[in-house]
Amino acid sequence: AESALEASRRATREGRSVEDMRLRLLLDTVLDAAQGLRRELALPPASVHPADTVEAVEPGKMTPKDIATRALSEMDPALLDQLLALPQAHLVVDGYNVTKTGYPTMPLDKQRLRLLGGLAVLAAQTGAEMTCVFDGAELVAPVLLAPPRGVRVLFSKPGVTADELIRQLVRAEPPGRPVVVVSTDREVADGVAKAGARPVASALLLKRLART
Repeated sequence: AESALEASRRATREGRSVEDMRLRLLLDTVLDAAQGLRRELALPPASVHPADTVEAVEPGKMTPKDIATRALSEMDPALLDQLLALPQAHLVVDGYNVTKTGYPTMPLDKQRLRLLGGLAVLAAQTGAEMTCVFDGAELVAPVLLAPPRGVRVLFSKPGVTADELIRQLVRAEPPGRPVVVVSTDREVADGVAKAGARPVASALLLKRLART
């Protein structure tokens, strides 16, 4: 009985070994055929996956145009916070457009100081780059002004409007960088939008600065 049992086990092992060998041979044949087909078709290694072809916004690659506005009003200060939270965001401010919207009765020097003080606080809170542009045509003499920390202050040259200087700043930025332009001037807003920047109203910035 023991001899018969051992003989049965040996036959089973030998049969399994034969089946394993045949299966391995078949698998090697399929693999060799696939490699030969790849060489024949000169197929490169797969570097793109189907999911890569689906259009969406990847983390860290969001632009001002990707910021959803359905849940936020154009006058909600939270919208500006979302825009300035984008990586490497640059806020360009039409200075007198903002000050003459918010506090037009103040002298120009007081308007400038009030706006720049608010922008300095906003720059510290958000870490965004900020540039405030004033129209040089409004000046009767050179301005002695120490720009606050975190805010670049520019005056347009003679013969150049602040609007044109703002457009130059937008065009100077590389494509894809989030640039937000604050101005209620429709011509400025339309011009910078065509250049890829995101225009927002001066009143929106004033509301946001009122919270600082």
